[in-house]
Amino acid sequence: MSRWRRRSPTLALILLTAIGTIGFVDRVVVNALVEPLKAEFGLNDEQIGWLGFAYSSLNIVLGVFVARLAESRRRLSFTAVGTLLWSVAATASGAVSTWTQLLAARVAVGIGEAVGLPANQSVIADYYPPNRRASAMSILLLAAPLGAMIGLAGGGFVAQAWGWRWAFIVTGLPGILLALLVWLFVKEPARGGHDTVTDERVPPLKAVIARMARLKSVKHLVIGSALASMVGFGLIAFFSALMTRRFGLPVGEAGLMTALAASVPAAISVALGGTIVDRLAPRFPGAYGQFPALCLLLAAPLFALAMTRSDFTSLFALSAVSTLLLFTFLGPTAGTIQNLLDPRMRATGHALVNIFTGMVGGLGPVLVGWLSDRLAADGLPSDVALGYAMAGTALMSWLAAAHYWRAGRTLHDDLAAVRELRA
Repeated sequence: MSRWRRRSPTLALILLTAIGTIGFVDRVVVNALVEPLKAEFGLNDEQIGWLGFAYSSLNIVLGVFVARLAESRRRLSFTAVGTLLWSVAATASGAVSTWTQLLAARVAVGIGEAVGLPANQSVIADYYPPNRRASAMSILLLAAPLGAMIGLAGGGFVAQAWGWRWAFIVTGLPGILLALLVWLFVKEPARGGHDTVTDERVPPLKAVIARMARLKSVKHLVIGSALASMVGFGLIAFFSALMTRRFGLPVGEAGLMTALAASVPAAISVALGGTIVDRLAPRFPGAYGQFPALCLLLAAPLFALAMTRSDFTSLFALSAVSTLLLFTFLGPTAGTIQNLLDPRMRATGHALVNIFTGMVGGLGPVLVGWLSDRLAADGLPSDVALGYAMAGTALMSWLAAAHYWRAGRTLHDDLAAVRELRA
């Protein structure tokens, strides 16, 4: 064991957020490269969408297996090894010569992240008490919007200056350093140190599934987050391409505009979402579900309206506001599900949730690409077809909102059942 490891919640949160960020950079940089990749390999929009699903395909299945191992072993070892693996695979994406090879490289990135990420929420849950977990999870989950901002803007400008291959290489290398840092400096926290349940036995997989199935709020949180993820992944996958097709922006500027319209508001949304519901919850116990529900309800029509605008200012402004509302679900969802599970269920629970959010969310880009190709085949201009496809997908947020609202109605009883060992 490294003699430099420290039991510091702040250090753990910073490094694990950084690892999650670079993981998301490596996941979404392909979205900044839609037009160059289409030109290089002669792809259509649906094939571009399958690149996102390729990442999710093995990631979600392998993630459950890794999570089961992490329940009884040092979780941060998986984090370090997985981060190293996906960083090498992401860098190798810049050396492919066919679309099939690129697809395989994206699968490899997903495998590495399946090893490196499932246990991180469990680690943070053991570093922070229940009344601060949604806030801590919101910081950890800043990785998604921050990673999207860096991957889209940075990847776009690197591709514009040096070509799309260098965008993969430059964004893949930092993870190697982060893997070393977390291995050397972050100490594994005691499991359940802030919880009343401290049973050291690892429950069987069926017990974790049974717990999640018994709690109505968990079922609705999982379904709601999966639908919201499908919308978010689908929209961000093609926003940069829309900027190029509708307004003629080069790949670097299109990536920057995507980062400013989507990633920056999403970062604010994720950072504030958990903090807001942690403060509302003492007076309104259902806030962990109902606050995201209201935000998703408002986000859907605003984004649909944005995608049909032909002037840049209104499209940009409406997109920014809708994104600010859309991603409030992340922190409250992660924190609440961790609170509803016992300490040695949490890595597995997170991986099981990822089966739904990964599979359904991964289908978001495929859905947008398929709709775009169908509408273009009917004679619509490519930018109009893509805009309508994105608008239609955005309206799925209404279904997500309905599930979050139903989760909020049962959360108080479910949390009480877990505290009183009745769940």
